Amino acid sequence: MNPRQSSPSRSLCLAVALALTGVSVTGCTFGDVSAATPSATAEPAAYEASYEESPCPDPNLEGAPQLDLGPEYTCGYLTVPETRGDPDGRTVRIAVATVRAVSATPAADPIVYLDGGPGGTGLISAPAAVAAGMNAEHDVVFVDQRGTYHSEPYISCPEQDAFYAEAVGLAYNDPATGEKSDAATAACRERLVDDGVALDSYNTAENAADIADLRVAMGIEEWNIYGVSYGTDLALTVLRDHPEGVRSVVLDSVVPPNVRWTADFWPTSAAAFDEMYAACAAQEACAAAYPDLEAEFTEAVNRLDAEPLTVPVTTAAGDTVSVVVDGYKLANVVVLRLATGPAYSAVLPQMIHEIAAGDGTGIASSVIQYLPPAGVVGLGLQWGVFCSEDLPRTSLEEVVALGSEALPGFPESVLSLLPQVPRFFADCEIWDVPPADERAHAEAVSDVPALFLGGTFDAVTSPSWQDAATPTLSASQVVNFPGLGHQVILQDPCPVEVINSFLADPAAPVDEDCIAQVTPPVFTTP
Repeated sequence: MNPRQSSPSRSLCLAVALALTGVSVTGCTFGDVSAATPSATAEPAAYEASYEESPCPDPNLEGAPQLDLGPEYTCGYLTVPETRGDPDGRTVRIAVATVRAVSATPAADPIVYLDGGPGGTGLISAPAAVAAGMNAEHDVVFVDQRGTYHSEPYISCPEQDAFYAEAVGLAYNDPATGEKSDAATAACRERLVDDGVALDSYNTAENAADIADLRVAMGIEEWNIYGVSYGTDLALTVLRDHPEGVRSVVLDSVVPPNVRWTADFWPTSAAAFDEMYAACAAQEACAAAYPDLEAEFTEAVNRLDAEPLTVPVTTAAGDTVSVVVDGYKLANVVVLRLATGPAYSAVLPQMIHEIAAGDGTGIASSVIQYLPPAGVVGLGLQWGVFCSEDLPRTSLEEVVALGSEALPGFPESVLSLLPQVPRFFADCEIWDVPPADERAHAEAVSDVPALFLGGTFDAVTSPSWQDAATPTLSASQVVNFPGLGHQVILQDPCPVEVINSFLADPAAPVDEDCIAQVTPPVFTTP
């Protein structure tokens, strides 16, 4: 496994899954592209989807034997048109892995697992979900969505991987850094177009049709959908556009299609920062050690934005890397550690205090900690979704304005870079796919039972976003967990207990007794 060293996280759900299965994340969500994807409301052209079993990928991820899929898994490929408006054109193959339920008397309705990113890989996330107990009573179908790791074609951008490795030693607000990023994005796009990839066919409408086709092609009469992060947007789109055979949906860290995600990125982060400040103030030791946590954080962001700090870091491989910590990277590390869960957020007040005093070792080490190995994220799907579906609904000026309102002490030069994905606006201008049909942003209206799960420390997908989806889902329940971050099922046993309670009888109130045992992390102090 070749480690990547970088600061932005392009698939946080995947990073969480890899970390919790023991994979090191140190140095560690084709054709004529001018033709718009057909409207989701248009009558689809006739085509036949097919599913065929095949051996499971071996290895599942090079250099990570703990992620291999054992004999309890069966695998295969769904074959569908790349563009449903051109059913006689190229096809794509969607990789699928199904794990058997642990129970000797499993439920008849499996769970289909939809990963986040966009661009994350369900097959690589499978071992973490299984370790969390997702398959206790139900078979689980893990999907590598179109364009992602084990599917064909796999639309990665090694050009961007190389840039992110270099960006560890660069300041993000330096114009030269932006030029390098733009050149990498343009080179990736040019290569994929030359290969005949229909970039505008990697979107949520086509993705949702893939999931609907998969259920039919696998001969599954009814299933439950679990989605995490972008996978919740995909799940709600399936429920809206292809509701047949959906018994229930579980939405972990929800991203509703009617929410403008990009516009709300910094306000979401700010809300999680506030949760951290409040939790520290409520703990006697933390409050005594870091009485000015918010002021220290804000001051450090401003100082490092003006004068970045260069910190040598020794990687797991024994190499020494010079990490440039600027104001954006500091803020982004705090976002990522809050989102990744209590084991990672517990050290944040101490790290913030240290860098406020001039010691950037902890933050610099985190800068190279949070990305999965190079080449694991399907950037073609990520950019296809964001660039067609979300960025057209906002502007960089609005992002900065909303960020300044939520974080009035932060400099605009930091707020002009998005958490996790600093240069999405520039990337999308280069990626140049047409805006999605307005139906892509429509709410799901349904009486299918839905369970919303969220973490109060989630700095990536705000628990407040649940309010945008619940009014049109008449049989919905909401459960939030104190101190947990993004993708709550991987951070504590309680969320899986709640899911299993829900799936046993989706029409009944879930058993929430275990929530009393979930508390914010105990922050480390000197």
